[in-house]
Amino acid sequence: MPMRVFLYINKMRGGEKSPSRKPLSKIAWSWLGAFAGIYVISILSTAMELENFFLLASFGASAVLIYGAPQLDFSQPRNFLGGQVISALVGVSVYKYLSYDLAVLSALAVSLSIVAMHFTRTMHPPGGATALIAVIGGTQVHELSYMLLLSPVLIGSCVMLLIGLLVNNLSNNPKRHYPRYWF
Repeated sequence: MPMRVFLYINKMRGGEKSPSRKPLSKIAWSWLGAFAGIYVISILSTAMELENFFLLASFGASAVLIYGAPQLDFSQPRNFLGGQVISALVGVSVYKYLSYDLAVLSALAVSLSIVAMHFTRTMHPPGGATALIAVIGGTQVHELSYMLLLSPVLIGSCVMLLIGLLVNNLSNNPKRHYPRYWF
């Protein structure tokens, strides 16, 4: 086996030890934030009877970041709001203006949303799912067109952000605060 191939494969071994479990207090705060964020969006969408205000699957992944890992760059408001909205914009535009099969549109929406988030410094991994939802989301999502950016994406994200601000700052632990930065 050539040395280059060996070195390439050797990178996949890892080598570091898996991190230890987080303290129970951090797990509890994460649970509270995620529960409240998703529950409030669910209740609002039902109570307000807004046709285009609904839960996106990508909000579940955002909840993991905002409430479970609030100190990560991916979790900061700039990344969260910008990544979700920009990715929705990319996904809707790809679906609306390109006429390829669904597999190509899906791949383009996700890959172009990553590029857009890189350029705008708003990398938020669940944004890739939001771009994909804009393509594969079905009739209800497609009929919203660019309104998807406002509701549910921006409004739902703002609700989750508000809950993130409230819950992540309740702890007496000085290391648990949110956000680290806004812009």
